[in-house]
Amino acid sequence: MATTLSPPRAMPEAEARVRQGLAERLAPYAYIAPFFLLFAVFGLVPLLFTFYVALFDWNPIGEHVFIGFDNFARLFGDTRFWNAAWNTISIWLLSTVPQLLIALGLAHLLNHARLRLAVFFRMSMLVPYVTSVAATAIVFAQMFDRDYGLLNWLLGLVGVGPIDFLQSGWGSHVMIAAMVTWRWFGYTTLLYLASLQAVPRTIYEAAAVDGAGAWKQFRHISIPSLRPVIVFTIVTSTIGGLQTFTEPLLVSPTAPLTCGPVRQCQTLTLFLYEQGFGRFQFGYGAAIGVALFVLIIAFAALNYVLSTRIRPER
Repeated sequence: MATTLSPPRAMPEAEARVRQGLAERLAPYAYIAPFFLLFAVFGLVPLLFTFYVALFDWNPIGEHVFIGFDNFARLFGDTRFWNAAWNTISIWLLSTVPQLLIALGLAHLLNHARLRLAVFFRMSMLVPYVTSVAATAIVFAQMFDRDYGLLNWLLGLVGVGPIDFLQSGWGSHVMIAAMVTWRWFGYTTLLYLASLQAVPRTIYEAAAVDGAGAWKQFRHISIPSLRPVIVFTIVTSTIGGLQTFTEPLLVSPTAPLTCGPVRQCQTLTLFLYEQGFGRFQFGYGAAIGVALFVLIIAFAALNYVLSTRIRPER
């Protein structure tokens, strides 16, 4: 006996609207879920594990003895840690301030100058960023060399004797800071330039009609317009500058982990690597990592508070 199939029951209109609304509400979370999953696996979990390891005398192939906060007590009494912290802050200041100022000036110039091949000049700002750090270290080591360096030759023209930059504390800081500035100023310049391109030209033209010169336009229009990007670059430069690792590692090939015989340019990341992977004191190295994390958060928050004082002109 033949049977007839009844057509499927149509979904009630109210139920369809509910499902569609639910899908629309969940869609944004589904789009950003991969980032948070990757961050949890490769960021949050390692961070929490670092805090955990810092509480142990951690032997990578032996026992893990719980010692509480002894690693931190040892850390704060270690003169090598304070020396590395001072070196890190000094190099960060010497590199970040010139980098941001140079980037601001170049971005303002490239935004206003009527240059032929303007796109070429703008894209050339990325050359230092894509250049190998090892190649940069070799070039700067030659430039700052005591006997045959270009910088010492120029100083000799004005009667200044040769300076052994690598063997002195401040000299090695200047050399590493110059390398960091050279590597990142072009990238920062393009960030500022992209933001300035969004400022209507009519604002500058109106300011010029009112008698505002280039400096006043830069101070009262360009800088306030760049406020969000300036805050971003200050915070990211702080995070990156306090984690400087490759440049000091490469400038002293005879003592790479200490950056010289007397640790004159050893940063906190180098000190962490020396203790954790050079001497296999993983617990102590993790404590250094925790201290560096707290230092970065403190300086980033301070810079954010100070940089947000730049208010748009009314």
